[in-house]
Amino acid sequence: MVNLSAFIRFHAERTPDKAAVIYDDRSLAYAEMYNRIERVAAALAARGIGRGDVVAAVMKNSPAFLEIAFAASHLGAVFLPINFRLAADEVGYITDNAEARLAFVDEEFTDVVPADLDHVILDPDLQADASDLDSTGAAVPSPSPCVPGDLQRLVYTSGTTDRPKGVMLSYENFYWKSMDLVMGLGIGAEDRLLVVGPLYHVGAFDLPGVAVLWAGGTLLVEREFDAGRALDAIARHRLTGAWMAPTMLNACLNLEGAGERDLASLRWIVGGGERTPESRIRQFGEVFRAGRYVDAYGLTESCSGDTLMEAGREFEKIGSTGRALAHVEVEIANDDGNLLPPGTEGEIVLRGPKVTKGYWKDPAKTDAAFFDGWFRTGDIGYLDDDRFLYLTDRKKDMILSGGENIASSEVERVIYELPHVLEAAVIGLPDAEWGERPVAVVVTKPGEQLDLETLREHCRTHLAAFKVPKELHFAEALPRNPSGKVLKRQLRENLASADD
Repeated sequence: MVNLSAFIRFHAERTPDKAAVIYDDRSLAYAEMYNRIERVAAALAARGIGRGDVVAAVMKNSPAFLEIAFAASHLGAVFLPINFRLAADEVGYITDNAEARLAFVDEEFTDVVPADLDHVILDPDLQADASDLDSTGAAVPSPSPCVPGDLQRLVYTSGTTDRPKGVMLSYENFYWKSMDLVMGLGIGAEDRLLVVGPLYHVGAFDLPGVAVLWAGGTLLVEREFDAGRALDAIARHRLTGAWMAPTMLNACLNLEGAGERDLASLRWIVGGGERTPESRIRQFGEVFRAGRYVDAYGLTESCSGDTLMEAGREFEKIGSTGRALAHVEVEIANDDGNLLPPGTEGEIVLRGPKVTKGYWKDPAKTDAAFFDGWFRTGDIGYLDDDRFLYLTDRKKDMILSGGENIASSEVERVIYELPHVLEAAVIGLPDAEWGERPVAVVVTKPGEQLDLETLREHCRTHLAAFKVPKELHFAEALPRNPSGKVLKRQLRENLASADD
């Protein structure tokens, strides 16, 4: 049986008193966690939830989030985590498209859940212990006999290019992903993972996320991210690893006094979502002196974690997201589906048992996403002779100016070299003469100032003239999806509306 509750039961029988989850400085042992999962499963069954039913969650991080996810799996139901930042019409579209039968929602998000959808409102007590839902004393149901190909989760993409698509993640996808990350990161029962990303997204849930529980380790779950709390948690609880989106890591590295804490227990932080500037990798080593930054590449459709940077090669392969893990193939293809040799830029394509079988109720988009068993990621990059992957751009983010292709990440890399810059994004805006013109959007470091001429002069010394940004705009923060990728469509829309 492959239900997620199975490995919690395994550890509950062998190490019942070991901490599975730490939340708000309180520990939840494996035996108690399994007991909670069974009781939540009983409560779900009492509401008519069974095999194949879709159970949604519009929640911030908490033990309840995990308990509901695992209880749904126990029953053979499908878990549907939803981005709590979405508006009501977006949540309504997702729950309707997914045919959700029940939703769990934090009190603060009740206004975004459709009124006609059966839902349970979680107050603070239920967020800390969802087993209190079992108020009827219903009989605990036996685990549903799930098999690897069964649907475990529906995760809707952030919709950077279109309406959100429901990515179907099976048990097969989850377990092969977990095996790859256990091998790639050396995860064992002694590992204690900081979870500060939102659990509705594969970054927090899967990279490596719940794989640490699979290995018998411990998750320290923060309800939401705060840089100071995150660093304090690492020091206090001797945490060994974390996943952080780029903005989270930036906040930690630039927090006053960050390097003064005892962070020696931390072995690695997995990041990714964009090409990591060399300055950030060096700064990481100054704060986390015993750990290493693991650049990575992955996406929702592959249950996260397709490549990882290997220890000791971060500077030799600067700009790379590492090599493919054991059970995923990574290649580069052209528009005709022909695989390209090393050093040749094209679309990144994936194949393997951790890759989704397709999109929920959307055979046309599923067919368009695959060729000969390869999944088209929509990301542009190349492999070097050692098969290290280098990201170049999203197809949709390539700027076409005067007939020339401009890789926005190439310009961003140069802008990041300026000492004034905390974050940077380069986009293309419509231009009557050139088709598109490159425009820079910058978040400056506290106390720093930057002007267009300084930016252009710096870029001219490193880039061809047609790649130099024509405009400079400032922002307090760059809009990003949960995996940390900058939402460049949103930047384009914001600047285009400002010109109107």
